[in-house]
Amino acid sequence: MAEQSGKQRERREYRMEELAEKAGITVRTLRFYRERKLIQPPRREGRIAWYDDTHLSRLRTISALLERGHTLNGIAELAEAFDHGRDVADLLGLGAPTEETPVRLSPEDLADVFDGQATPENLSAALALGYLATDGTEIVHISRRLLDTSAALVREGIPLADILAAGHRVRVHAEALAELFVELVLAQGDRSAEDLDRLRPLAKNVVEAEVSMALDRRLRSLTGKYSQGEQSEQN
Repeated sequence: MAEQSGKQRERREYRMEELAEKAGITVRTLRFYRERKLIQPPRREGRIAWYDDTHLSRLRTISALLERGHTLNGIAELAEAFDHGRDVADLLGLGAPTEETPVRLSPEDLADVFDGQATPENLSAALALGYLATDGTEIVHISRRLLDTSAALVREGIPLADILAAGHRVRVHAEALAELFVELVLAQGDRSAEDLDRLRPLAKNVVEAEVSMALDRRLRSLTGKYSQGEQSEQN
């Protein structure tokens, strides 16, 4: 019996009353959350239900999201999106990105980063793109650069849904460019994966230069249109 209790303490399992107390909610609220499937079912040992730190973390997340103005329906949809999303092992299944730094966030941190636009629809889109994955109670964003850029665009007033839609279009073009580079190198014969990795900075330089010049042309075109419009108004 003492050995069993020691194992339970080591695994940090809680009975319903203990979990509710640690989460700062009532047992009645905990039952309600469980009925709404906001938390995963507990482990059963006979008639006793055992909860662990995963349940505790989810309950604290629910409380934090409620404080930020999210509704229970919205939280339930968020929970379902994460519970059915890919885990980090799937996301990084082919190896960690060589140049990108993954970022770990709590669900409430993610809600803060995107200023309340972390809706179930947007999260589902981000999960589908492979930007997000789950790792236990945490969310992993595949790229610090993409996360920071997306957050900056949201702060500029661009809806996150539009950013994600644009991200999908960029992904299509990026995949095509990567395929073009691989075909270009491999067409020369007797090339290896190591050669591709060694030459990838050259491909990046070409893409960055072309995008930069394309932006220059686009901005000059827009500036010219604005100037013509102002002159027309003055005349």
